[in-house]
Amino acid sequence: MREKFIKFMEGRYGVDAFARFTMGVAFVMIILSMFIRSRVGAAFDTIGLLAILYTYYRMLSRDIQKRYAENQKYLSITSGIRQKFNREKNIMQQRKEYHIYSCPNCKQKIRIPRGKGKIEIDCPKCHTKFIKKS
Repeated sequence: MREKFIKFMEGRYGVDAFARFTMGVAFVMIILSMFIRSRVGAAFDTIGLLAILYTYYRMLSRDIQKRYAENQKYLSITSGIRQKFNREKNIMQQRKEYHIYSCPNCKQKIRIPRGKGKIEIDCPKCHTKFIKKS
């Protein structure tokens, strides 16, 4: 059975970031339609179903260049948002080992190891000196 599925998917586009996004939109719309019982809920249900159908259309498409171009456009539109979330995620992972301070002059973020006590920090960007307790 697995081999049949692999053979069926040969030459097809498959799942990418835009497909995951449209599936997420579909999921949210269908969940919202469960809580809203009116024409708006029915519209959310319809939007969710259409998003699922569009996602499967993209996944099963054989026009790989066109689907790739759509995904690249989606990635370029969302690049700023994704970079901001990745930056915050990185900062949260480093909080266990480092203090992260901002320079009072230029707002440059500076990473200092924890447990160093009271230290004088020299900003690498504008060379402003300031004292912080680490």
